[in-house]
Amino acid sequence: MTKAQTLGGRFALASDLTVNRMGYGAMQLAGPHVWGPPRDPDAAVAVLREAIEAGVDHIDTSDFYGPHVTNHIIRQALHPYPDHLVIVTKVGAKRGEDSSWNIADTPEELTSAVHDNLRNLGLERLDVVNMRFMSPETQVEPRLEPLIKLKEQGLIRHIGLSNVSAAQVAKAREMIDIAGVQNQYNLAHREDDALIDDLKAAGIAYVPFFPLGGFSPLQSSTLEAAAKAVDATTMQVALAWLLRRSPNILLIPGTSSVEHLRQNLAAAALTLSPEILAQLDGIGARA
Repeated sequence: MTKAQTLGGRFALASDLTVNRMGYGAMQLAGPHVWGPPRDPDAAVAVLREAIEAGVDHIDTSDFYGPHVTNHIIRQALHPYPDHLVIVTKVGAKRGEDSSWNIADTPEELTSAVHDNLRNLGLERLDVVNMRFMSPETQVEPRLEPLIKLKEQGLIRHIGLSNVSAAQVAKAREMIDIAGVQNQYNLAHREDDALIDDLKAAGIAYVPFFPLGGFSPLQSSTLEAAAKAVDATTMQVALAWLLRRSPNILLIPGTSSVEHLRQNLAAAALTLSPEILAQLDGIGARA
C-alpha cells in the first residue's frame, strides 16, 4: 500500500497542486493559546519531520500563529523544503500584544502579511494563501483584490478562502479560481453540508477545521460508543468520518505530539461500517 493510500488518497488542492487527503495543521506548534514559543521546541521540530516522513505533503499554517512562531519552526525543521510539499498559509488577522485576535484586512495589512509569511517561511512564492474572513457580512472584493495583485506579481500561486459563507464563496469565484475553502465542520457542526456538495461538483477542495469542536470539544456518547466498537480514539473516528463524508475533504489535524500525529494519520485507514456511519450521521441531525 502506498503512502497516498494510507493517507486517504489524493485530491487537487488547486489546479496544479495535488496532495494526500490527510495533512497537518501547525497551529498547535506554538505555545499555549497559540501564543509565544512552544514548551518543547525540539518536539515541535520532531513532529514536522515525522509528518513528512509519513507522507504528509500538505501543511497548514499562518504567520499570526505565535505570532511568527509556527512559520519559524516549519522553516527550521523542513527548509529546504521537499519538492512535493505544499504549504498553505492564511492572512486577514493579527495578534495584539495581549494575545488577542484582531482583524487585519486592509490592502496594506494583507500585503504586509504576505511578505511576512514569505520571509519567515523562507519562500519566494506562497503555494496557497487563504483569505480569512472574520464575518459573513465582510465584503469580498476589497479583501481579494490585494491578493490578486500579489498573485499577478508572482508572490502567490493560488488563493483560497477561510471562515466564509456560501455567498462569500460565490462572490469570490466570480473574481478568481479558488483553491479551496477552509471552514469549521465536524460531526455536530454541519451547516456547510450543501456547500461541501457544491464544491465537490466543482472539483474544489474543502478543508474542515476543529474536527472535534475546537475550543469547545464535542461531547457525544454516540461518538464514544463508535470509537469503542472499532478500537480507536474519538478523534480517529471523527477524522475517518470526515474522510468518508466527501472525497473533496482534506484534513489538517494538528498536534504537538509525535504519538498523537501517528494516531491522527492512522485514522485514514480506519474502517467504519454502514451502521456506525449512520449512527455518527445522527449526531449532526440531533445537533
